[in-house]
Amino acid sequence: MENRNFVKNDEEFICDNCGKKVQKLGYSSRNHCPYCLHSKHVDIKPGDRAETCHGDLEPIGLEIDSKKGNVIIFKCKKCGAIRRNKAAKDDNMDLIIKLSNCIWK
Repeated sequence: MENRNFVKNDEEFICDNCGKKVQKLGYSSRNHCPYCLHSKHVDIKPGDRAETCHGDLEPIGLEIDSKKGNVIIFKCKKCGAIRRNKAAKDDNMDLIIKLSNCIWK
């Protein structure tokens, strides 16, 4: 059975924050830039691209999930929404470590 709350949407993009070209993730949907960890507020449900805000989702913290591993906490600079997304295998580990100083519970 397919999860109707998740739309696979693995696309290349240019990061609005750092300007780098971001490649497809390949094993799931790419949600954020692996270089600076910023994302864009474009989804209501993962992958649907139905959000109209389009603000910059800034990484502000980290959760450690026993099943998902590192989960990045984002806050939208435009509307203030909080979003979470699992860290990708190719994310900048130095930035993940810096976020670990802001662990959420």
